Amino acid sequence: MLNYRQLYYFWMVARTGGIARACEQLNLTPQTVSGQLSLLEEHLGVALLQKAGRQLELTAAGRQALPYAERIFQAGAELEALLRHQPAEQPVLFRVGVADVVPKSIVYRLLAPTMELPEPLRITCREDKLERLLADLAIQRLDLVISDSPMPPNLDIKGFSHKLGECGVAFFATAALAERLPGAFPALLQGQPLLIPGPDSVMRARLLRWFDEQHIQPRVVGEFDDSALMQAFGQSGAGVFVAPAAIATEVCQQYGVVCLGQVDSVIETFYAISVERRIRHPAIVALNEGARRELFHQG
Repeated sequence: MLNYRQLYYFWMVARTGGIARACEQLNLTPQTVSGQLSLLEEHLGVALLQKAGRQLELTAAGRQALPYAERIFQAGAELEALLRHQPAEQPVLFRVGVADVVPKSIVYRLLAPTMELPEPLRITCREDKLERLLADLAIQRLDLVISDSPMPPNLDIKGFSHKLGECGVAFFATAALAERLPGAFPALLQGQPLLIPGPDSVMRARLLRWFDEQHIQPRVVGEFDDSALMQAFGQSGAGVFVAPAAIATEVCQQYGVVCLGQVDSVIETFYAISVERRIRHPAIVALNEGARRELFHQG
């Protein structure tokens, strides 16, 4: 393993331009510093410094090593400054992973109750594919993963799925597109441009099955892993798009679209996945209770 004290001596010698000046700042003897530099070079298997007359200069390997050493010890100084100037009351860190198929408005509504906790809270959110988020959850880089599906049974990762709630889906379009759609919902979707979730979304298969049952054949013009991108395309008039019925009002207000109709038989379910079987993190407790009482109205 790299000896960081020896690396620090190398860094100081390189910064000051020689062993003598480095020793003055380190309050060490030249023999000590020279000996430690030799051990470092022996460990690395390369020379970092070489004599040039009475001076020392960096070798090619030394020039490569110096920027890394600078970043290491700069980061150390920043860490020390950060820890020495911590406020008396530390915020609770809440690290949330969001599966990219989950609508952003749902995520905001789920996280909103955590911002009202009496304890100071700092939320960090990261969006990614579910499998990668669960891998980070397993090694405790995340406290929670929000998904539209429970923990996949084929993953060898410890985790527990907590159902937050479920709702039907609603169909949306711009007012201009809606005026051109013939007939009543859902028959008006026949042959019309449709934007659908990508193959990673649980909702995709349910929607396509529902269309088959209704004998309706829309014209799929776009598939999106990112729900926000799908809604942005819908906002531009590219086609009809879907979103959870629980946030229909927010979708209409945010994107300036109209709701064409709602289907309660096509269910979208949301989960909080954690490493805890019994939830204890105060933010996850608040999220779970808020989802049931306010977003999905489950009492």
